[in-house]
Amino acid sequence: MTQRCNWATSEALAQYHDSEWGVPSRNDQHLFEMLVLEGAQAGLSWSTILNKREGYRRAFADFDIDKVARFTPKQIDALVLDAAIVRHRGKLESAVTNARAVQQIQEEHGSLANFVWSFVDQTPLQNNWASYKEAPASTEISDALSKALKRYGCKFVGTTICYSLMQAIGMVNDHEQTCECRARCASLGKKGRKRTVA
Repeated sequence: MTQRCNWATSEALAQYHDSEWGVPSRNDQHLFEMLVLEGAQAGLSWSTILNKREGYRRAFADFDIDKVARFTPKQIDALVLDAAIVRHRGKLESAVTNARAVQQIQEEHGSLANFVWSFVDQTPLQNNWASYKEAPASTEISDALSKALKRYGCKFVGTTICYSLMQAIGMVNDHEQTCECRARCASLGKKGRKRTVA
């Protein structure tokens, strides 16, 4: 049996943990997807969001940033009725707001990846937790990232959400010491290694 972090308790969580969580990603479309999904999770479980992930991909044009940025209030009205996603108007509207903010970030920084990864000097932080429960809910870096995203007008990007985003996209390796994925993510995170989650 694969040794995993203790939070990967279901089949969906285990698959996400093994294939994606903590893997350094510099693909803007994937980064935007995780930004939207982490924001959608606020007040809910990650399992709930993972189970609706395909619904989100369909609802938000496979997280095409430019397409989502053009969404109209009428499209949001339709999404509020879509049971395949979390029907929270504020969170749905924030995806459109954030897509427009990301466009501005891309224009100023070349890519969303350049911008978010600059907060860790383009190199993942490697932690060494005996248990995932030791990992913080937020850090000074997630505070700074949260403030920077808010300056661009992003919503649902508090420091806790930003730290979860950092974990998800591999900016920080928070796999437990005994987790089989820890060394792989650390190796992928070595400076200069470019790895993109499909």
